[in-house]
Amino acid sequence: MKKLIAFTGVFLIALTSINAQSDSKMVQLGAKGGVNFSKLSGDDFDDVDSRTSFNAGLVAEIPISERLSFQPEVFYSGQGFDIAERDQDNVFDTDENIEYQLDYIQVPLLLKVYLVKGLSVEAGPQFGFKIHEEFDSQPNDDGGDIEIDNDDSYVKDFDTSVALGTSYKFDNGFFLSARYNIGVTSIFKDDTVFDGVDGKNDVWQFGLGFMF
Repeated sequence: MKKLIAFTGVFLIALTSINAQSDSKMVQLGAKGGVNFSKLSGDDFDDVDSRTSFNAGLVAEIPISERLSFQPEVFYSGQGFDIAERDQDNVFDTDENIEYQLDYIQVPLLLKVYLVKGLSVEAGPQFGFKIHEEFDSQPNDDGGDIEIDNDDSYVKDFDTSVALGTSYKFDNGFFLSARYNIGVTSIFKDDTVFDGVDGKNDVWQFGLGFMF
């Protein structure tokens, strides 16, 4: 992970020498939303399936130079993973995946570098605050929800990850984005039955936004 962060930093510094520029010298505010494909990664979570959910929130872009911007964001992010699905032997009594849902308010603090006009890459730390946790045996219906009280949870309230992504901003203010968020530490609390279990948030995000 340290090598990944160091490589990303060197890569972004090198890109500042490219002849590119941002589309505005003013601070811009915007909104964005999109789809999440999330799971847990780590030595103890090799075979879990991803949960499909969504993200939505606010974004700001603060120019530092003609090629470099600071981009803080705050948004809701539906994360977690699929636990099981009905197999050929009908082991699980459900026609749908059983989702372990972990919902966060995410706050990424990104350095954004423009490669050419409109096209940029971005990277930085991301801080997640857990706001909801539940099992859902019927994710496509209203039933099947089993909420997990925070006192009974084995998952930490706070999570840290690294965000790496790219985006393209059109002249009319709309932008497309793709991002990969990889957890830095395990999401599980110490001094529980999950102490020492390696499970980190692993999320792909694709979305659409608009800068005002």
